[in-house]
Amino acid sequence: MKILECCELVKMYGKTKAVDGLSFGVERGEVLGLLGPNGAGKTTTIKMILGLAALSGGKVIIDRNTKIGYSPETPYFHPFLTGYEVMRFHSKLQKLDRRTADQQTGKLLELAGLAGAAGKKVRNYSKGMLQRLAFAQALLGDPELIILDEPTSGLDAVGRIEMLGLVGKLKRKGKTIIINSHILSDIEKVADRTIIITNGRLAGMADKNDLAGSSLEELFVKTVGGDAHACADT
Repeated sequence: MKILECCELVKMYGKTKAVDGLSFGVERGEVLGLLGPNGAGKTTTIKMILGLAALSGGKVIIDRNTKIGYSPETPYFHPFLTGYEVMRFHSKLQKLDRRTADQQTGKLLELAGLAGAAGKKVRNYSKGMLQRLAFAQALLGDPELIILDEPTSGLDAVGRIEMLGLVGKLKRKGKTIIINSHILSDIEKVADRTIIITNGRLAGMADKNDLAGSSLEELFVKTVGGDAHACADT
């Protein structure tokens, strides 16, 4: 059963089509990877799903009661707040009661590896720490659908492994996850299904069980061709 369906999405910026007739669905409980070269329209698609960018055409179908958690590609938090205060601020935006907010804040900061930095001002956080904080706040309120835009950006090798492990844990809990990454190996490790986007269009789709010995990288290179260098494992 689909938790989300995107139908013929179009996004225009002036005369430029950033997204051009893109259609796909997301099944409940799956991890869907969005893969494509830089500028392919992946982040724009996410913003349209979230209502952060107006649609120029098409429609997004999702139950209005579905809780969504979102970790942006470039997270921004008030620099004068501590990590703990950021979490409490976002819990208030979600109207969580104080007891639930306290429980979830401590648990999620620990899950994200930030328990020891909870009292530190966000202005002193590294890029990787900001990504971890964005991940933690995305899980506040126990959302059914979690959208992660470049969640491993800024993380070192150990941090990447830990983050992908957390994605796996969320999947085992029955969460539905959309993960956008330019790192092929990250998508290959966690995604049940991957859609390849190029020039704002759906260029290909791969189910984890249907690659038949081929790698996602091979499929990507075959599909995207000359733009494949933009998704090297970095």
